Amino acid sequence: MTALDRLSVAGIAAEVQAGRRSAVAVIEDVMARLTAYDAIQPAVWISRFEPDALRAAAAAVDARVAAGETLPLAGVPFAVKDNIDLAGLATTAACPAFAYQPEQSATVVAKLVAAGAIPVGKANLDQFATGLNGTRSPYGIPRNAYNRAWVSGGSSSGSAVAVAAGLVAFALGTDTAGSGRVPAAFNHLVGLKPSKGRWSSSGLVPACRTLDCITVFAATTEDAALVDTIAAGFDATDSLSRDLPDRPRAHRRIGVPRPEQCRWFGDIESEYLYRQALAGFDAELVEIDLAPLDEAARLLYDGPWVAERTAALQGLLLDNPDAIHPVVREIVEGGFGYSAIDAFNGAYRLVELARAAAAMWDQVDLLALPTAPTSYRVAEMLAEPIRVNASLGAYTNFVNLLDMAAIAVPAGMYASGVGFGVTLMGPAGTDRALLDAANALFPATATPPPLDLEGRMETVKLAVVGAHLEGMPLHWQLTSREAKFVGATTTAPTYKLYAMAESVPPKPALVYSEDGGAAIALEVYELDMAAFGSFVAEVPPPLAIGTVTLDDGSMVKGFVAEPRAMTGAEDITALGGWRAYIARG
Repeated sequence: MTALDRLSVAGIAAEVQAGRRSAVAVIEDVMARLTAYDAIQPAVWISRFEPDALRAAAAAVDARVAAGETLPLAGVPFAVKDNIDLAGLATTAACPAFAYQPEQSATVVAKLVAAGAIPVGKANLDQFATGLNGTRSPYGIPRNAYNRAWVSGGSSSGSAVAVAAGLVAFALGTDTAGSGRVPAAFNHLVGLKPSKGRWSSSGLVPACRTLDCITVFAATTEDAALVDTIAAGFDATDSLSRDLPDRPRAHRRIGVPRPEQCRWFGDIESEYLYRQALAGFDAELVEIDLAPLDEAARLLYDGPWVAERTAALQGLLLDNPDAIHPVVREIVEGGFGYSAIDAFNGAYRLVELARAAAAMWDQVDLLALPTAPTSYRVAEMLAEPIRVNASLGAYTNFVNLLDMAAIAVPAGMYASGVGFGVTLMGPAGTDRALLDAANALFPATATPPPLDLEGRMETVKLAVVGAHLEGMPLHWQLTSREAKFVGATTTAPTYKLYAMAESVPPKPALVYSEDGGAAIALEVYELDMAAFGSFVAEVPPPLAIGTVTLDDGSMVKGFVAEPRAMTGAEDITALGGWRAYIARG
């Protein structure tokens, strides 16, 4: 088995309800899928029900259908993010010291089960839902379903991968700063983040309690809409629940950022994919000012709202801080530095920003922003966990603060295979309108790219001669891409080496020479195709990547130089390599 097709919420429910397939047969198929994928990514799950328990749950659904019940989610398998209570399995929030056994399932989970859905288990997450990347869990790192060198997105990492890999038909996630949207984008999924209070948060471990939303990951907007019809509704046991009527909303005028306000963090591929998505819209694109939204976003982690996370974890922070993931602890400890005065001043400023944002809805029907401005490898995230993670929230952090509904929709694919997404946003109560708009603006979302469970990747050998050598200033650009060292050797004796003038950091230029050349020392590394492509994209002129002949006559990709690199350069060929030049001083 090299690939698993995705499961359909609507398709499974229709078949089981009509008696064309049994819920037991569905769950047997799911268990086979779980076994196959466990050999590849066991970190997707924190806990699961035993096979006999799953069979019993499925048999109970079949009995209800046979008795004449109409179950809109009959036999549909789903995953629950492990900061949401599910009776029968511990809630850990990815922190073993925090774990507890819930007496009952969260309200949303109970409603789904009552509708015939079958919970399979608890999905992994960034601990205490703090992160947008999926690497902050003691239970392992759920990697991107389409390229396991890359992050899955977080904090709802396991939930997204479980759906993308075809293990369940839908999964519950949560969203405070983008955790229900970023993983959807990276794994070619639909991620519906309801309006605050539309879905009950009873039974949810709080991150920022006033902002948290339970969300759904699904393969299609149709499936997300079906789950929403069951999960939505006022809950008197949840003090933050709201009885929100659906607000119709057109999608004729779509708000997009001013060009100078777009942030891509150097990722030209993301910019291209976003422009391509917008070009396909049958709507008027209206440029809007993102400044109020950006300022609101900064309140979440660079302002007093981080103290709401601190409040949620105060007891553990004071009594057992070592039980918390070090990156998560560093973030939430920052909340102790804010005062009540800071909190009130922040609240006052947010009201002002919300007023400015509300005026935007007079200019546009909806917003369409990149779900994330770029994507990262796991190695890059682990090397720079806070700064790199923060960039992923550039277009998500303000949404809950400003009381918006949002739906992340697949909108393309990076060369790495990782998904790119666009998020549609509207004022609170426009959830169903956003689903309709997503169907109209993104008609191809039901066809994800093929998923290769074997994870085979082509590789490229790359020769480096200067600043990328081991121990040199730019070597990290190789290690962060998990480049494998192949060996040290030399070029064929047909090259010259120059020290370029005014290069920061100092870099050489390798130039082919038909006469007077020498064998130049170098190192060879092996990268997967996606890593190689991203590496090449970062090579600055006058350098380039071409083909270099080694001393044994074999050829690999490697650094070469444009003629302008010779301007003012020093010929250091006689030294035989860059290390000798650096040692010379």
